[in-house]
Order: sequence, then C-alpha cells, then structure tokens
Amino acid sequence: MSHKPAGVVSGTTVIVPHWNRRDLLERVLEQLRSQTCPVEEILVVDNGSQDGSVELAKSKGARVIALERNIGFSGAVNRGIREARTDCVAILNNDVELQPDWLERLRKALEEPGVFFATGKLLNAARPEWLDATYDTVSRGACPWRAGHGRRDGPEWSRPRRIRMAPFTAALFRAELFRKVGLLDERFESYLEDVDFGLRCAMQGYTGMYVPEAVGRHIGSATLGRWHKETVRLNARNQVLLVAKHYPGRYLRRYAWPILVGQSLWGLLALRHGRGIAYLRGKLQGLALARRVRREVVRAGGWPRGLSRIVEQSEAEIFELQRRTGFDSYWRAYFRLT
Repeated sequence: MSHKPAGVVSGTTVIVPHWNRRDLLERVLEQLRSQTCPVEEILVVDNGSQDGSVELAKSKGARVIALERNIGFSGAVNRGIREARTDCVAILNNDVELQPDWLERLRKALEEPGVFFATGKLLNAARPEWLDATYDTVSRGACPWRAGHGRRDGPEWSRPRRIRMAPFTAALFRAELFRKVGLLDERFESYLEDVDFGLRCAMQGYTGMYVPEAVGRHIGSATLGRWHKETVRLNARNQVLLVAKHYPGRYLRRYAWPILVGQSLWGLLALRHGRGIAYLRGKLQGLALARRVRREVVRAGGWPRGLSRIVEQSEAEIFELQRRTGFDSYWRAYFRLT
C-alpha cells in the first residue's frame, strides 16, 4: 500500500448504499460480521428509507448516514467514501450474499503492486450454477457487458486476470484511488456510473484484479427490477452520457455507426420488454444533457488520450468471450452489423 495521509487507518470500510428492503439489509449486515477478514466499519448510507431500515442498521452496529431523500446510488456511495477513514473501501449492494472469505481474498489481491481494485465472482442467487457477473467490459458503442452474465459457471470464469473495470455491485478499492481519479459522477445517479469510473481509471493507468475465488451471490435489481421503467430510462440516458463525457469529436465520427447500432439494439430489447417509452425518454434526457457535459469537459482541459485503445481492446475481449462461451442475441447482432 502507498503512504496513507493523516487520519487514514489500516482496515476496510464497507459501504452499503440502501433504499428500503429492510430484509435484504439485515441479511447483508449479518454476513459482513462473519467475514474472516475483520471489517473496521460498516457504513450504511440510507437513501430515505421508510421501512425501519435506519433503526435496523443501528441495532446491528453499523454507522448510518440517514439521507432525507433518495439521491441515487452514486450520491450515496460518494457520501460513504467521504466518510471512510480506512485505507480500503468496499462497495456492496444490499442484495449480495457473500462467502465468509470474500473480503480476505480481495484484500490479498490489493497487496500486489499496481492493483488498485479487486472484484470477485458473483453467481445468480436463484440459480447458483449460473453467473450474474464477474467484471465489466465496454464496446465502442458505449454499451457495457458484465462479463459472464447469464453464462453457466465454468473454467473460463475461474481464472484470475487483470481488469479495467469493476462493478460497484461488490468490489474493494484502495481509498487512494478515489483521491487520484475522483468520486463517482453523480449525474449518472444509478447505472453505468461504475463504467464511467472504470474508463477514468483505465485512461489514467489504474487497473485491478478479477479474483474468482472471492465468491458471492447476487439477487440482481432487487429494489426496482432489471426492466423496471426507471432502470431502462437511466440506462438509456447514461449510455448517451458516457459518449458525451468520454468521446471527443473525432471519436464520435469514428464510432458513429457502432454507437448507433449498439444503443439502438439495446432499445429493441427494452421495447421487447414493454419499455420503449422509458427508453426514448432516457435518450431524450441524455441528449438534453450531452451539450452541457461536453462543455464541462472542454472547460476542464479536454478529453484525455487513450480512449480508442481501451474501448477497442475491451470490445475485442467481449467478442472473444462471446465466441468461446456462446453468442447471445444482442452481441451476435452487434458484431454482425459493426
């Protein structure tokens, strides 16, 4: 670990952003107490729950930041990061079930030189032989794939590897990384904020590790649901924000077709789930914000170099993983068209 600034102590703070679902919070707090690696502090950032979650968290020994309203996942995580005083910070969704050695294995990974974050293997809680997630990748079209999602677990997903992006569903970070790269962009509210953060890390040369032995089970979108209209709206909007924030004009021209194909195909999936209106609302909101976002990037000094290499290598990884484990319909169509 690098030198710690004054006030920072060794240990791990686990930040649990939360909104209602008291039952999930109770379970995750009990699991954290049984980790083989001690947790310095559990910090629950409550987004205005109305179901007794705050009182429950306090009774279980967690420190609670009780917000008056729901400020979104990004805002809640940032509040927690600002309050943390340990050299490592874990971000954990309330709908994740962890094996007892999850934190111990990730802490060990962070001892390796040049490893600034680590994430493990998340299985589907309802079907544990199937994967929910491993690590994140992203296409030229600014559409991410949570590698392995919906695949049967197997050797492909059981090898440790260097990664550029970790899902904030369940991951461990060196606290210094947030001082180097910055906090989550709260304009994203919820969804793709971790992809934005991962791109910023990658462009500044900070990488992490995928640790398949660190295992958890994920219910997935337990608060709203994967195809809830708000989930679709935010994903559709934030796909546009990723492009606006990270793609300079020359890349907009170079990747115009993959952007159009990738985001349109995702819209067809939303339409198939009866969420076409939510998708269109999100795109319109994203376009309305895009000009302001791009002006802010210009005022801050412009776009950093290196994006094309990152997204092209990441897309190549998506193709290889899909080829080896079986193409799903979205990526088969995307690669045929692009």
